[in-house]
Amino acid sequence: MCKIAYFSFVSLLIFCGISSGSPPKDPLSSLRQNMVTDQIIARGIKDPRVIEAMRKVRRHLFVPEDLRESAYDDRPLPIGEGQTISQPYIVAFMTEALNLSPGDNVLEIGTGSGYQAAILAEIAREVYTVEIRPRLGETARERLNEMGYRNISVKIGDGYKGWPEKVPFDAIIVTCAPEEIPKPLVDQLAEGGRMIIPVGERGGVQELVLLKKEKGMIREKAVMKVLFVPMVSNEEIMAR
Repeated sequence: MCKIAYFSFVSLLIFCGISSGSPPKDPLSSLRQNMVTDQIIARGIKDPRVIEAMRKVRRHLFVPEDLRESAYDDRPLPIGEGQTISQPYIVAFMTEALNLSPGDNVLEIGTGSGYQAAILAEIAREVYTVEIRPRLGETARERLNEMGYRNISVKIGDGYKGWPEKVPFDAIIVTCAPEEIPKPLVDQLAEGGRMIIPVGERGGVQELVLLKKEKGMIREKAVMKVLFVPMVSNEEIMAR
């Protein structure tokens, strides 16, 4: 009963903010600020642009309503169709690893709920994000539009192929794990571009790999053990 009362109060706050013409209230702001302090800064994230983006973007709006009270917990959460929204620290870590600049064009593979794209969009000039699951992709597109993100483009398609029409990319982030690094994504990196991607066998622990393209050569560095959902093909989606 306490949870029901709490959410009723939250809903009332949000409703009142909208109906009065003032900006919507953010009753979970303190939880988000604590998340950034305890989970992000305390673990070594230093880029002020990443920290500010994590403080600003309302993660609870990217998870199912029945999980919003857990949105700022130190863990991934399910978002439907067997997919998850990544743990906040992993989002911050991967974003910081890309060393983004305000003028960068960024490609994301695996839109999911759209949370990672929103974080990127707070820092970079343009974000192009690809989601292979139509329902997730369309929901994320609608959500991001409603939130006012005009520098995010969502495409429904096979992330393995990237987004050839929008190349080159200064940075690429992949939020699902292929067994090998897709060559099309490497080819779409600009000179000086960076890619962060989990790689490994399905069902097993993967390596988070950071790639940099310098003078046409690719340098790779394994930076962390992780566990992401696998990258799948259109054929696998159609077969389900």
